[in-house]
Amino acid sequence: MVFYTCGPNEAMVVSGFCRSPPVMIAGGRVFVLPCVQQIQRISLNTLTLNVKSEKVYTRHGVPISVTGIAQVKIQGQNKVMLTVACQMFLGKTENEVAQIALETLEGHQRAIMAHMTVEEIYKDRQKFSEQVFNVASSDLVHMGISVVSYTLKDIHDDQDYLHSLGKARTAQVQKDARIGEAVAKRDAGIKEAEAQQAKVSAQYINEIEMAKAQRDFELKKATYDLEVNTRKAESDLAYQLQVAKTKQKIEEQKVQVQVVERTQQIQLQDQEISRKEKELEARIKKPAEAERYRLEKLAEAERMKLITEAEAEAESIRIKGEAQAYAVEVRARADAEQMAKKAEAFQEYQEAAIVDMLLEKLPEVVEEISKPLTQVKKIKMVSSGGSEVGAAKITGEVLDILNRLPESVEKLTGINLTQVSISGVNSVHW
Repeated sequence: MVFYTCGPNEAMVVSGFCRSPPVMIAGGRVFVLPCVQQIQRISLNTLTLNVKSEKVYTRHGVPISVTGIAQVKIQGQNKVMLTVACQMFLGKTENEVAQIALETLEGHQRAIMAHMTVEEIYKDRQKFSEQVFNVASSDLVHMGISVVSYTLKDIHDDQDYLHSLGKARTAQVQKDARIGEAVAKRDAGIKEAEAQQAKVSAQYINEIEMAKAQRDFELKKATYDLEVNTRKAESDLAYQLQVAKTKQKIEEQKVQVQVVERTQQIQLQDQEISRKEKELEARIKKPAEAERYRLEKLAEAERMKLITEAEAEAESIRIKGEAQAYAVEVRARADAEQMAKKAEAFQEYQEAAIVDMLLEKLPEVVEEISKPLTQVKKIKMVSSGGSEVGAAKITGEVLDILNRLPESVEKLTGINLTQVSISGVNSVHW
């Protein structure tokens, strides 16, 4: 067993056998079992940190540099903070602990500078120091480190902005002094004029410097605003592009889902069409084929029937034709015999036979001559004067035609009907 002690500026941590959780002693003594227990030390010294923030843009966009002095230490009297500090810094040197605390303080200092104006930092250093102290203390306490103090040491810039502010104040003081001198020496007109001229010149110089400072400020602010707006526009465009890509992916997924659904619908439709085809085949096609077969057989039977009837009719017509031909042949033979007999009679009686035949046909000739008159519904007679008109005229025309008939017969046959005697009659007077 070994006996260890430590001063008030450090703490000991004993871990190992029978030391769970580890034992922490700040400025005291402890017994340690070698090989089964371990002892480690952590410094409780106060650390002085030079916190520098170079060229930090304030709320109005003016870059300034600030240097602050901070005093920090690991709090050994607070067991909770000491436990946290041991968990985070045990085994680290003072320089490493100081560097961690320094970076934390610098970050908070830069953040507070960005939320304040140059005038606020320059004119109210106490307010700035308090804000850095409060923010840094609340953050470092979670590391087991307490901020003892913080003081703003220096403020400067590379753009002569602070110098311009100082010139304005200096000009104001000079103006007040010259006004006082002018009032004191108002009995001397020349001195008053010089004082007045100096006062006006100082005002002009002050206004020019202020205008220059304002101009520089506006130019830099415009530059910073342009950069900020550009970054913001790029960020907005990137966001919109990402949104458009996401929407496009969603639409593609929707299209794929629709394609799958459409494919399934097409398969269902094909199955439904196949089912309906089989149903139609069973309900319509098969009965239709049976009906067609029945109709074909009926048509075949009807055709055979018609063929048989046609053959029978043709046979009947043939027989009738043969009978008619035989009848015609018999009639022709009878006519031929009759004609032969007539020829023999004509040969024997010669002119008397011809005259007899003509006399038989004369009534028919007269009938044909007068037949057109029977079809006339209305006759208009026009007289040229000196002759008879009306029915007598028509009758006379007909009789005139009949009187000319023997002359026509004589021209055709060479027989004069007025000189022929038949059956004991010496002559026929027409």
